[in-house]
Amino acid sequence: MSGHSKWHSIKHKKAKEDAKRGQIFTRLIKEITIAARIGGGDLNGNSRLRTAVQSGKDANMPWTNIEKAIKKGTGELPGVTYEEVVYEGYGPGGVAILVFTQTDNKNRTTAEVRHVFSRFNGRLGEVGCVSWMFHKKGLINIDAAGVNEDKLTEIVLESGANDLENNGEFFTITTESNVVEAIRKMIEVAGFKVTSSEIGMIPINTVKLEGKEAAQLLKLLEGLEELDDTQSVSANFDIPDEILAAQG
Repeated sequence: MSGHSKWHSIKHKKAKEDAKRGQIFTRLIKEITIAARIGGGDLNGNSRLRTAVQSGKDANMPWTNIEKAIKKGTGELPGVTYEEVVYEGYGPGGVAILVFTQTDNKNRTTAEVRHVFSRFNGRLGEVGCVSWMFHKKGLINIDAAGVNEDKLTEIVLESGANDLENNGEFFTITTESNVVEAIRKMIEVAGFKVTSSEIGMIPINTVKLEGKEAAQLLKLLEGLEELDDTQSVSANFDIPDEILAAQG
């Protein structure tokens, strides 16, 4: 698997634990609110909102929570105004890192992100310093239990998706970002259970790390993921499976 896919696999497995603690709901509510504020509350006319609402449904978020978040975004209900801020920096070994946040206090979030970078031998960079190393892609996850991989591969090829990877407990399909919804529907119509879909940043190339640097990088990424204002983290690393297995 590529570096991003390995990290994506770890995050996907941890998502169940995050959901139990309610952390994922907080992130999804922010995304739904921002999507509704930017593009309006009509699901048919707002693709970002559709994706966010679908993610809420995938996480078993009650519809009342989703509806309230939409109304807060459109101004029908009072609520906190969130700002989207993307941080770019470098981890151990020169690994490029993107941190996507949604915050009601940019100064607080910047200080927290900077602290995590410095704590684990990384450094925060300027806007644009690493974003050019990534492509925006769609990611669709499918529960691997009982799946006929040959049949799934056939459907994926017919759909026009970019790639299919077997991550053990689940499969990940990579698509162009503008067709993730259409390909998800095609996969579901074919009878496969989609557990989640999202838009993510995929690195063009990866940096190989081992030993102390690899361990430090994983701690850095996990520290960034755990910040309350973080929505997602992407990095262009490649680390041996045994180190990632210990982390996961």
